[in-house]
Amino acid sequence: MTLLYQPQKGYCYNSDTLVLVNFIKENLKIFKNNSGELLDIGSGSGVLGILIAKLFPKMQLNCAELQEEFIFLTKKNTQINGLEVRLYEGNFEETTFDKQFDMIISNPPFYPSSVVQSEDKILKAARYNDSLPLEVLIEKTSKILKENGKFFFCYDVKLLDDIIFFCKKYRLNIESMQFLHPKIDRKSSLVMVFARKNSKSHLSILPPLIMFDGEKFTKEMEEIYTMCNTYSIKVDTKQL
Repeated sequence: MTLLYQPQKGYCYNSDTLVLVNFIKENLKIFKNNSGELLDIGSGSGVLGILIAKLFPKMQLNCAELQEEFIFLTKKNTQINGLEVRLYEGNFEETTFDKQFDMIISNPPFYPSSVVQSEDKILKAARYNDSLPLEVLIEKTSKILKENGKFFFCYDVKLLDDIIFFCKKYRLNIESMQFLHPKIDRKSSLVMVFARKNSKSHLSILPPLIMFDGEKFTKEMEEIYTMCNTYSIKVDTKQL
């Protein structure tokens, strides 16, 4: 089980993170040696990076986070899960990294800034892409990723054209995608993307992932939650 402290108020991780973990795990099955430097961009409470580091223990976990409360939670959650982490604090675009990475992962803020936003500063930074624009995310990732390095992220499916354009512009070849649908008869809401720096592989579209059958999770979603096996405790970070 992975124990995770979450903020009592504000942004908490959701199913997007867990389906991204599964997408990463499935795509890495074709690679024999998943090791090296791993960076989680916008780590929040550390959930994504922790789960991937536990699945692939040969990887050295690094996290980048802007907000003070989540910097604290990333440190706390990696500690209680027995992981070491190198934490880069501050704005991702302005951060100086002292290494390049073998794999970069991110569940970034992706709601368009045109959407009506919460007044809560923590929620705004965690949800809306004006705090980390898509082009900034992709351009900086390409710069700090090793040759043939892997990049996994999820994003609002409505911005798929931009995802493809910016990945091509910054030499990240998309090798795999999967679309998440709330229900079988509903439009996709989220796309998961796997790209590699300067690779020549063809694109593969994985079968769609359906979240709900009626009011219940589908079998696939239940299996993802079982695999991730997280237990969350909401806390006031000032009391930890």
